[in-house]
Amino acid sequence: MPSAIPDPAELRPWLRLTLIPGLGGQSQRRLLQSFGLPQAVFAASPAALRAAIGARAELLLDDSQGAALEAAQEAALAWVAAPGHHILTLADPRYPSQLLQIPDPPVLLYVRGDPGLLSRPGLAVVGSRNATPQGSRTAEAFAAALSEAGYSIISGLALGIDAAAHRGALQVGGDTVAVIGTGVDRLYPAGNAALAGQILERGAIVSEFPLGTPARAANFPRRNRIIAGLSRGVLVVEAAPESGSLITARLAGEQGREVFAIPGSIHSPLSRGCHRLIREGAKLVETARDVLEELQGFAVPVQAPSGEACGIGAAERQVLAALGHDPCSLDELGQRCGLTADALLAILMGLELEGRVAVLPGNCYQRLET
Repeated sequence: MPSAIPDPAELRPWLRLTLIPGLGGQSQRRLLQSFGLPQAVFAASPAALRAAIGARAELLLDDSQGAALEAAQEAALAWVAAPGHHILTLADPRYPSQLLQIPDPPVLLYVRGDPGLLSRPGLAVVGSRNATPQGSRTAEAFAAALSEAGYSIISGLALGIDAAAHRGALQVGGDTVAVIGTGVDRLYPAGNAALAGQILERGAIVSEFPLGTPARAANFPRRNRIIAGLSRGVLVVEAAPESGSLITARLAGEQGREVFAIPGSIHSPLSRGCHRLIREGAKLVETARDVLEELQGFAVPVQAPSGEACGIGAAERQVLAALGHDPCSLDELGQRCGLTADALLAILMGLELEGRVAVLPGNCYQRLET
């Protein structure tokens, strides 16, 4: 088992390479392809560096940032020495292999929590920050069902659908990974600080951005490629036409991942992004089982959440028994079960996702044969 704390002498040149201002990931990877390890990059001649990355080589040869770079390296080394803190380089055996398949893998990842979760079979659940209550419930229920089926739920810790997806996984004791657009020592938005704490108890928070990086608009589209890259597929729950979730879905398609979208009302602006994805070839899904069946081609042990052995509890069986096989209104069903409307809606949502219950006009429900 690799040490959780890498040798500072080996990690320091990796940090230096990624901390040089203005030297982007493309140039960093090109240097590594040309010279091998970062130690060799910094030992190369100016002519060799210019041959590898052109004028950007001057960024490596500029000594004016020396003191600041040294301070940033020492701060990162102090940070990674703390329990639960990890820095994964491209040469680290813990680096998730699926990220190596994307065109622009991050050279370095900062991880809080369990870095092993980044290599587990994962599904991304993403969507609007301004989600409707129904959209949040849908994301939460899908994430819970997919988590129970064996997948780690990956999202971006944003408000709305992202937060609901993380909560859904946590509620069933599942694993979840948050990929963020700031340094891992800065959580954004502040309103999700409590949720971030829950994620760290059994999940992971990951970022490619150096410690101390604040929230910048340009960072969030960049982090979306990591969300897609860590996942076997991306499920979009609600998204406006210009939503960042569509960027994640596009990147997933380009990376060879499956793309799923949940349709909604033709009158809702938050359905238009999902409808566009479906027109462009995304898989239309109505239940969690639709996602699981589509992913059966992956060599992943997946058990669909259905029946006694797959998570149907006493409350679900009670509702199904009370529902019978004739249409029934929510109010009448609540009277039969003795449950509050909120509790009943949560159970019905899960049963609907599993294909056991259909929603009918007039806020009525009907049991389906399974």
